[in-house]
Amino acid sequence: MRDETVVRNYADILFQLATSEGNLEEYRQGIELVVNLIEEDADFRKFLVTPRIAVADKKATISSVFEGQLPRQLISFLKVTLDKRRQSLLKSIAEEFSRLVDDHEGLLHFEITLARDSDEGFTAKLKDRLSSIFECKPILHFKVRPEILGGMVVRVGDTVVDGSLGSRLDRIRRMLGAKQVNTLL
Repeated sequence: MRDETVVRNYADILFQLATSEGNLEEYRQGIELVVNLIEEDADFRKFLVTPRIAVADKKATISSVFEGQLPRQLISFLKVTLDKRRQSLLKSIAEEFSRLVDDHEGLLHFEITLARDSDEGFTAKLKDRLSSIFECKPILHFKVRPEILGGMVVRVGDTVVDGSLGSRLDRIRRMLGAKQVNTLL
């Protein structure tokens, strides 16, 4: 089975567990806590991936470290990932789980690229406009790239809407270059 399919399946199971307990946000914070620990603590990461340590010892450690900090079902989920040797996919599972929670809550992430920093008034108007167009609660992630000169580039999922001044000037430049070539022929 391909990793993407495995990740989706595990994230879906985790989403079902969190939904059944009504603790979506607690599960999201919990899985993010575990992933951050794996990324930031090299010893913990090595402990989880090394085959020299028995799975039973890893599961016991997970229980003792996270007992009282994470929902019981989330700890059981982590143990299953150890049993199935899927602990290396936890970051991807957490990302997919977070996307499922966002979808469930009607949240949509937008990457907005501007030539300069945004002010609060513009941000509020943009949120309102995107909310009405996409019928969602938009979460905006801003990037500043002066080379776009003005306007903005909006990315949502796989869709990119480029309304930047730089790309418009490039299109005009190409059109004029093409016309000059055609008049010479």
